[in-house]
Amino acid sequence: MKKILLFVFICFNLNSFAQTYKADEPLAHTFSIVARDPETGEMAVGVQSHWFSVGTSVSWAEAGVGAVATQSFTNKSFGIRGLALLKQGKTSQEALDILLSDDPGKEVRQVAIVDSHGNVAAFTGSGCVQYAGNIKGDQYSVQSNMMLTDKVPAAMSKAFEASKGKPLAERVMAALNAAQAAGGDIRGKQSAALLVVPAVSHNEPWNEREVDLRVDDSSAPLPELARLLKVHEAYEFMNKGDLAVEKNDMEAAMKDYGTAMKMFPNNLEMQYWTAVTLANNHQVAKALPMFKKVFAGNSNWREMTRRLPKVNLLTVTDAELKAILAQ
Repeated sequence: MKKILLFVFICFNLNSFAQTYKADEPLAHTFSIVARDPETGEMAVGVQSHWFSVGTSVSWAEAGVGAVATQSFTNKSFGIRGLALLKQGKTSQEALDILLSDDPGKEVRQVAIVDSHGNVAAFTGSGCVQYAGNIKGDQYSVQSNMMLTDKVPAAMSKAFEASKGKPLAERVMAALNAAQAAGGDIRGKQSAALLVVPAVSHNEPWNEREVDLRVDDSSAPLPELARLLKVHEAYEFMNKGDLAVEKNDMEAAMKDYGTAMKMFPNNLEMQYWTAVTLANNHQVAKALPMFKKVFAGNSNWREMTRRLPKVNLLTVTDAELKAILAQ
């Protein structure tokens, strides 16, 4: 009986909004935040929903331009079109007004935009499912619909404000966690995403997503997103170490590698490439214990080591290679 009533309800609403709901518009009932860091100029979108792969629908951002969250009965074109309008010089409010001006589904949309100057615009249509609302703050907006309680936007805003001074990605995570703690999506939770872009574009879009993480299907998407953020940060230290090696600054390189390995002491790959770097810089003695630990964890790394000299990724003498492989 419940299934029949639900079917009738859906059919009624689909007929009522025949021009509103489309097959390519996912039902991303959710909570999200768009924000700009006033210190770094970075911009971000964070989102969680009880919907598969919410990050592919809700979150949009471009370096030096802005960030957009489009949700409820999602019009995904708002992401690309909104960013294009910002690039044309429109403010966030002007862009939002244009997007909604010819949208027949306006009242079931929920949209928020922050531009590169920190201007914020947000809209919650009258047809969004209770509890739905948004709060605009200083260079950020939080928004939610289909929430268990009406406390979610206020909780998000409070958490974001309280985390001033921390990296933008951490502040966004704080807001998302606060939303879930306040009740979150009435249906539960399934996916989450975090996107951070820099303040300025250097016309290298392939390099201009500082954080781009998604949890597409999970019973605990926010804890998993937090774990991925930590992994991302650790690998950023590895990247910094690689850059230091290129500059022949081994002290800085080992400091960054060490930080990464402390964050994930059981990550064999981090240890392996650190050992390779040491060996390539005539510090084989220091590298040997690390190689030994890695080989003990997975013998395939020993076979990998045999292959590296051929492509000049391991530049040691034959005697040193033999000592490494003997570990």
